[in-house]
Amino acid sequence: QVQLVERGGGLVQPGRSLRLSCEASGFTFSRYVMSWYRQAPGKERELVAKITSDGGRTTYAESVKGRFSISRDNAKNTVYLQMNSLKPEDTAVYYCNAVHTSWDWNYWGQGTQVTVSS
Repeated sequence: QVQLVERGGGLVQPGRSLRLSCEASGFTFSRYVMSWYRQAPGKERELVAKITSDGGRTTYAESVKGRFSISRDNAKNTVYLQMNSLKPEDTAVYYCNAVHTSWDWNYWGQGTQVTVSS
């Protein structure tokens, strides 16, 4: 019953933008820290962005700082990743992750492919 469903991936040209979304169900979304991770072929999964349960604070990987923005709407049980000025090195499968603020409950989505190519 716990689900994290990512949407919005696709093929885009360098310099363009994409907006990813992750809709959660089956758990109390507002009690979870939400994050976006990505994984390229042959590379380890890396943290891209993270947002606190109330949306008050965000953190970003240095490689995306100033270009990406994470946000959440607890009323809609959804977290977003706005990706601007995309580069070929942003190409990866992007995953949504939920971690409870007090316990070690941890959920992952299935991922959505983002390909940046001219």
